Amino acid sequence: MKPSNRPGSLFLFSRTVWLLGLVSLFTDLASEMLYPIMPLYLKSIGFSVIGIGLLEGIAEAAAGLSKGYFGQLSDRLGRRAPFVQLGYLLSALSKPLMALWAAPLWVLAARTADRLGKGIRTGARDAMLSAEASPGARGRVFGFHRGMDTLGAAFGPALALLFLWRFPEHYRSLFLLAAVPGLAAVGFTLLIRERPVAAVAGPGPGFFSFLQYIRQSSPAYRRLLGGLLAFALANSSDLFLLLLLKHRGVSDMGLIGFYIFYNLVYAFAALPAGGLGDRWGLKPTFTAGLLAFAAVYGGLAVAGQWWHFGLLFLLYGLYAALTEGIAKAWISRLAAPGEVATAIGAYEGLRSVATLLASTLAGLIWYGSGPAFLFGLTAVLALGIAFYFIRWVEASGQAAGDNRK
Repeated sequence: MKPSNRPGSLFLFSRTVWLLGLVSLFTDLASEMLYPIMPLYLKSIGFSVIGIGLLEGIAEAAAGLSKGYFGQLSDRLGRRAPFVQLGYLLSALSKPLMALWAAPLWVLAARTADRLGKGIRTGARDAMLSAEASPGARGRVFGFHRGMDTLGAAFGPALALLFLWRFPEHYRSLFLLAAVPGLAAVGFTLLIRERPVAAVAGPGPGFFSFLQYIRQSSPAYRRLLGGLLAFALANSSDLFLLLLLKHRGVSDMGLIGFYIFYNLVYAFAALPAGGLGDRWGLKPTFTAGLLAFAAVYGGLAVAGQWWHFGLLFLLYGLYAALTEGIAKAWISRLAAPGEVATAIGAYEGLRSVATLLASTLAGLIWYGSGPAFLFGLTAVLALGIAFYFIRWVEASGQAAGDNRK
């Protein structure tokens, strides 16, 4: 029997939703312990700046493109749990492997395995979350999951700072330590009880066959996907926000502090934002997030005081809460139950590619015209995309199976 998911109580979430939340919390805790020191570690073992960029580009491309393939494979096989378990296991094991041997090809393989794990699990995991929510509670379920995930992202850098304060430059030890929460996450995946899912016939098993799903999907899904990908092309890596703060004179400790603050705001606002999406509507909630994003980037183009940055990073956390979980809830609302993993996997895969392009373009614009122009342009583009959502994207659609009581 599906839980009621009424507003106001975390205890009404199902066991599976809680387990997936804990899995994401511990996994992001492990990942974000390493995020601030990854460039430092790679430089310490001989990687150049170009080499680091190439490593991250290959790893992210592997994760991004595999999301669509494995999402569709999950739907075709009618299985979710094996993809979730394998994906988190790969990510957990790859972290200590990066510290065992400093050979560039070994590090590349381990880092790629980490991101490939994300690609394997994303579509199946989000389909499981969708299956655990009634149609009117998807925003809260996805918001809760994003909140748990981001809570790990807030605690991870703090733990890394504490460890390196006590043991300076012990980067390899930190990689080994990160395996502990990663393996704890894998343990939680073994407790998940999978709901039966009917296998869905689809295109052949080619790596890019998920693109056929997009052509065959509903017009409402394609319009939503187009808007989300347009926003991904305008939204470069968060690294540029931190680079801007550095450019404006903020210290390294201040940068990490603002990053932790943003993640805490996001983590605690994600569930209320999901509830707002369920009550107010997914479209207006997401559009409000786009407007908040435009305000942040427009503000950062001219901000210069620490309290300006504090207010803008507060608003940036709210933007993330109003969009990331809401986007997945919206996609799952438009997709048939047996195609949710494919629909979300296709979006996530193409979004990863768009984000790589966005960050490359952002770097070129920063170099050619300066950060103020980049951030001002991004704000204007976000306003245009918000208008697209208001004018052309449907608020909802009747997905197969959404007439359940």
